[in-house]
Amino acid sequence: MSTVALIDYGSGNLRSAEKALIRAAGTLPHACEVVVSNDPEVLARADRLMLPGVGAFAACMAALKGRPGVIEAITEAVQTRGAPFLGVCVGMQLLATLGLEFGAHTGLGWISGEVRRLEPTTPAAKVPHVGWNDVDATPHPLFQGLIKASGEQPQMYFTHSFAFHPDLPHDVLATTDHGGVFVSAVAKANVAGVQFHPEKSQGAGLQLIANFLEWRP
Repeated sequence: MSTVALIDYGSGNLRSAEKALIRAAGTLPHACEVVVSNDPEVLARADRLMLPGVGAFAACMAALKGRPGVIEAITEAVQTRGAPFLGVCVGMQLLATLGLEFGAHTGLGWISGEVRRLEPTTPAAKVPHVGWNDVDATPHPLFQGLIKASGEQPQMYFTHSFAFHPDLPHDVLATTDHGGVFVSAVAKANVAGVQFHPEKSQGAGLQLIANFLEWRP
């Protein structure tokens, strides 16, 4: 049986992410165990990992660092063993080199780039960006079945004030327009992140999570 570890570092949306993972796992043709843990041994052995996130970049990074051995364990699993990884919302932002929220703070640095405040060019586009919006995705296993033959893109649920600006264009997996285009998903080898909340995005979000559980980079 494969295992997906939901990394527990005190994120506010942990339980909703766990429920979504369990529901998505139940749609698969094979068994997949969902484990919520901050135990380095469990995380280092997991077949795939998800990092949720709600709040400010600095606070989330500090909370992750505050769990002894967790960063080392997930680095072993993801960067050394090649286990598939999905960061969600701030969990995606933590993949960056640097976060510029309440000062400059270093991230995991798995995908080179910076996290900067949204700056819409139209007054109607408010910050924080909260609600449903289109996700203009490039073909990728995570979006399998979500991009229609007509070209219609999926809608996902967002709540955020900052966005990831990758240094390399080929690390951009999807974009979204909110008074200007921002990056709403990134991917590099076995590491991916989404700015939206798939666990709050109903059927489309569950499909993306199920795709992640079957993703073999």
